[in-house]
Amino acid sequence: MMAAALEVSNLHAWYGESHVLHGITFNVNKGEVVTLLGRNGAGRTSTLRAILGLTGSRKGSIRIQGTESIDLPTYRIAHLGIGYCPEERGIFAGLSCEENLLLPPVVGDTLGGGMSLSEIYDMFPNLEERKHSPGTRLSGGEQQMLAVARILRTGANLLLLDEISEGLAPVIVQALARMISTLKAKGYTIIMVEQNFHFAAPLADRFYVVEHGQIVEEIASADLASKQDTLNTLLGV
Repeated sequence: MMAAALEVSNLHAWYGESHVLHGITFNVNKGEVVTLLGRNGAGRTSTLRAILGLTGSRKGSIRIQGTESIDLPTYRIAHLGIGYCPEERGIFAGLSCEENLLLPPVVGDTLGGGMSLSEIYDMFPNLEERKHSPGTRLSGGEQQMLAVARILRTGANLLLLDEISEGLAPVIVQALARMISTLKAKGYTIIMVEQNFHFAAPLADRFYVVEHGQIVEEIASADLASKQDTLNTLLGV
């Protein structure tokens, strides 16, 4: 049996009185890349936010690296070694690229602490070229690279990535795909929310399809071809 980095069981979550997750159950093994698929509004982003305690009330069980976190505040959850890259990126516009990279605190030490600036710049040469540029001067692709690079500085080894390929040029999407492959080889565990199935398909070990706040299908990468009709029906492709 592979060790689980994340175990989510019967997770319910609310935004105010709106019940958005209805008993989500799934697991992610250490070193895996797992993708959450689904239509817009299905509950994929809410699942990531609920793992971090960023929704309203939550019920159920969320075990991170073996620690039950359902009753923990967000800052304590982050210190279990989670890095979150939200869809809106959250770049500090008034800081330079390098200042954005130097800002995050260390939250995990499982992989020996966060990546150094030199390691970041080896992975993202564009960021080294733009290290003195303000956040507002970076292209959309460079901002996305910076948003991901920033969480790698923290030492987190469980990464939650929300739509990182959305709206980006193909050359940037290819660079992000290479980054995910590199991180997987280094032992990181990655959960992606992706609308771009063609981006996620060659990267993920397993796929969970989310519909109406529930997991309705689990598909291993080896079964993608045989499950294509099922996916087309569930995703409305």
